[in-house]
Amino acid sequence: MSAVRIATADGHAVTVTSVGDAVPDWAARYFGAWWTATPVTDIAGPVVSGDVDEEELRALTAVVDGFLPERIEYAGAEMLYVREDTMVTAVQPTEGLAYRWDAEWKLLRIVGTDETAVATAAARLAREVVRAQLLADGWAVLHASAVTGQDGATILTLGDKGAGKTTTAFTLARAGSAMLANDRVFARVDDSGTVRVLPWPSAAAIGFGLLDALDLVETTRERLASGEQMHPTQHQKVTDALLAGGREPLWKSSGKELKPQFWPDQLVSWLSIQLATQGHAAGILFPQITHDAAPRLIEISRGVQDGDFFDETTEDRYPDAFGLLPPAADHTALRARLAELPRQGLVMSHDTSVNATVLKDAVARLSV
Repeated sequence: MSAVRIATADGHAVTVTSVGDAVPDWAARYFGAWWTATPVTDIAGPVVSGDVDEEELRALTAVVDGFLPERIEYAGAEMLYVREDTMVTAVQPTEGLAYRWDAEWKLLRIVGTDETAVATAAARLAREVVRAQLLADGWAVLHASAVTGQDGATILTLGDKGAGKTTTAFTLARAGSAMLANDRVFARVDDSGTVRVLPWPSAAAIGFGLLDALDLVETTRERLASGEQMHPTQHQKVTDALLAGGREPLWKSSGKELKPQFWPDQLVSWLSIQLATQGHAAGILFPQITHDAAPRLIEISRGVQDGDFFDETTEDRYPDAFGLLPPAADHTALRARLAELPRQGLVMSHDTSVNATVLKDAVARLSV
């Protein structure tokens, strides 16, 4: 049995186990850059266990087939699940995966036919187990990017989809800040009134346009050409385009952009971006991206909105099929404290060098 304990900077943890090393090693790589990953021999606390096991997959699938299951989309694939007392059994037929969550023993079992699929699912669900602990302890999940200075002072970036949260984070990170979050961040008001923040570990999706603007396409192509692999959720068309030196965006027939997908550790080793494990909110940026606009600072009337929080009404990628998460909490205190932080609006274009200058000015204003 191989096991690794995944823990946040403030001690919330889950243990990932398997009969072999692949699944725990995957979790260690996925989480270790933002949280901590420590090999252990004692199996304690909530556990996510993952293995390739076709016999167990068939058995769990038979359990779901014996009921009229509920259906949702989870991480981009259909999931069918049933609840029995303290247990939830689920399958994702197209992914070749089955799950069983035992709430009494706090054990989530994942089996499948493909080791990569099992390891990917185990990492996702391990993060959900930790999310449940954090939410129960008063943390919220914000739809925000975040970068942190050497003193831990963190600039959050809020905005609607396409506003420029990712562009802001990567531009500031390339300019010397440490990246704490690309798309989601945990936040909580502590006893002193400080808004503490923790990262949400994930693969980083960077569009071709931004990757080109940051002058990182060739670096990525060289790494791939040398035989290194990017995150397996990346579409093969993206890999082929990167190897060919492509710089133009790729799109699905649905209109969704296909983006390069980086492991968290590749942000450091490939892209020379420093990562942060925690911080405290010092200000909020509200960007807008307009292709042909002159980047500049602007007045902003937008504040923190309901859509800036991920909860059971806004979570569309990882719905709580297993009943892991606690009831929705009242984040009035957090919203009020965020509203008191300095804020700055800005317009950005697709000229990254000019954006960097305007972002530097924006951050300087928040620090006054």
